[in-house]
Amino acid sequence: MVSLRNHESTGRGEDAPRTPAPSAADRWRALPALVRFPLAAAAAFVAVVALTFVTGPTADLRLGSVGYYMLAIAGLQLLIGYSGQVSLGHGAFMFIGAYTMALLVLNVPALPLWANMLVTVAVACVAGVLVGAATARLHGPYLAGATLALAVGLPSLTVRFPELLGGSNGLAFSTRGAPAALAGVVTTSQWQAAAVWLTTLVGLVLLATISAGRLGRRMRALRDDESAAALAGIPVGRTKVAAFVISAACGGLAGAGQAYLLGTATPSSFTVTLSLSLLAALVLGGLGSMWGAFLGAVALVYVEVWVEDLAHVLTLGTNVSNNLPIVFFGVLLILVILIRPDGLHGMFRSLADLVRRGRRPAEPAPARSRTPSTARE
Repeated sequence: MVSLRNHESTGRGEDAPRTPAPSAADRWRALPALVRFPLAAAAAFVAVVALTFVTGPTADLRLGSVGYYMLAIAGLQLLIGYSGQVSLGHGAFMFIGAYTMALLVLNVPALPLWANMLVTVAVACVAGVLVGAATARLHGPYLAGATLALAVGLPSLTVRFPELLGGSNGLAFSTRGAPAALAGVVTTSQWQAAAVWLTTLVGLVLLATISAGRLGRRMRALRDDESAAALAGIPVGRTKVAAFVISAACGGLAGAGQAYLLGTATPSSFTVTLSLSLLAALVLGGLGSMWGAFLGAVALVYVEVWVEDLAHVLTLGTNVSNNLPIVFFGVLLILVILIRPDGLHGMFRSLADLVRRGRRPAEPAPARSRTPSTARE
């Protein structure tokens, strides 16, 4: 009789484990990548455009700066975080993109902005093929040294060809601004920030799609163990060059966005300091994640602004106030690496996990077994 009662209880499903309903995050992750990434990009673009309506021209320029820095860091993310190739010369590709954009605006003013961007990407890809093919057999410090030489030597071309590249003063130009249909609706700074962010988001969608696809898996295999990847049939050289070309295209597009936003292309903007700053921002934001690229870009732009404001409030000297942002950024980088080696993205992800666990309802206590009472009966 006892066995029959237990069987009836089980048949009613009282003790059967219940499958929790999928959350909104689970349903979002279940969407195909070709749907999820464009939707996220469209939402981000709407948020950026809405933000420009409550900010001023200076804030719009800073917002646009976050956009092109994020694209450059995301390209570096793919090169270092996914394929494991260390580059200290990513600013050189931004130099190529900025000067390509400046030369196109000055010499072919009839070309629309999107055509300038496409030409810039093509030029940066050619440079990426040349550099990637030349450095495909290099590893570690040898690769870092070769790319560092690129960042050091390329800006000096402006002095070698001053008539074409403007010498040490660079090239200054003016863009057409917002289309006539949007005149009176958005300002020039709003249009520039929106154009830079649209370019950035399109680039990020392509990057995320590549990272989630077959080429991204090959890059991660190279990063984890190059010999094992070669034994598995992955073409090591071609995959490395492909990673370099994609990263160079992102850098060139970011440089074009910077030139379009600021209206100048000067060699002093693309020194070795820029390449090292991009690498530091990547480590600060977190390797292996696009969110890390965003957080690194925000830190790269706004830490300097906040520290400069602090130096102004404290009425510090010019020499101190000029060097204080670099010192503060370095200290912040050291602290984050010591506390969270996975960067700001890892820190925020841990905080989100803690909040999620706090909101989750307590699990019911496990049902008491009936075996002892049955034995007594």
